[in-house]
Amino acid sequence: MTSYRCPDCTSYWPVDSATWCCRDCRGPLDLDFLGSAVPRVLPAGRANSLWRYEEALPLSGPATTLGEGRTPLVPLTANVSAKLDFVMPTLSFKDRGAVMLAELARRLGPRRVIADSSGNAGTAVAAYCARAGLACTVYVPEGTSAKKTEQIRAHGARLEVVPGDREATASAARAAADEPGVFYASHVYNPYFLHGTKTYVYELWEDLGGRLPEAIVVPVGNGTLLLGAALALDELLAHGLIDARPALVAVQAEAVSPLAAAFRAGADDLAAPAGPGPTLAEGIAIPNPPRARQILRAVRESGGEFLTVTEDEIRTAQQDLAAQGLFVESTGVACWAATGSWTHRTAVVPLCGAGLKTGMAR
Repeated sequence: MTSYRCPDCTSYWPVDSATWCCRDCRGPLDLDFLGSAVPRVLPAGRANSLWRYEEALPLSGPATTLGEGRTPLVPLTANVSAKLDFVMPTLSFKDRGAVMLAELARRLGPRRVIADSSGNAGTAVAAYCARAGLACTVYVPEGTSAKKTEQIRAHGARLEVVPGDREATASAARAAADEPGVFYASHVYNPYFLHGTKTYVYELWEDLGGRLPEAIVVPVGNGTLLLGAALALDELLAHGLIDARPALVAVQAEAVSPLAAAFRAGADDLAAPAGPGPTLAEGIAIPNPPRARQILRAVRESGGEFLTVTEDEIRTAQQDLAAQGLFVESTGVACWAATGSWTHRTAVVPLCGAGLKTGMAR
């Protein structure tokens, strides 16, 4: 195993210590890892899952896989295609990172795995912990979709419903994370999750014949898909597998858009946490993302931008996709809701979660 590295104070921590944050500054961690180049033409017989990009992954030979990854890429317009990440085993893109966390936890052998989530990440961690034979507790905020909590319980995880919002839930999980024998499967703090989500871009690169679109558009709350995409772009550039970096276009709900506000103000970090506002896009309603500085920097370095969408635009986008045969949850349609701003470029949007998880927006 490699080491964790704090991007803020540059401290290093061994992965087998199961620390979930920098012990000096309590910030999220990066992974001191750069794999080798993925072949331009992958050999026959490779797994038809995200594990086919084995050269780029910090873990190999997984026992917890459910066949995650290799999701379809379908055209929506002449310039815009959608990647159907809602057809993952637990019906959301979070499987990409959750399988990495569960596989790491399986190797470390904790007494219990804990996670916190607005629903999809917790479901994914619960499923992959079940696959790995690990005891799991998932913290969720009150008001989480009953369909998501049912899915978490179905996988055998213990559910802890926390009074308050997403931030209160994260605080409760972090308080439990320091207990002995606990592995905190945090999709925000643990960088193994980002090395799972980066496979989204590797799949695009393979599907498009060694190329990438001009823009990769992603919904952003805690930024795990965007930061994974940035990791993949860095690696593909470093290995000479692409010539230029696509623009990373980040989409937030107008009702909770602290990163968009900071980006437009030219700030390197959030000036202050945003006040929580009601939004249909509950999965990206994050007022104080711990990796804010990294997210803002990644978007700027790619020549990208932040866009925001209204609640009416979210409703309309969900209905429009459903009319095209794609039933996607309200958070997952945020990027399609923003299409009017960049249809002049070739772009790919992720459809991140199945509509069955929340139903139609009202």
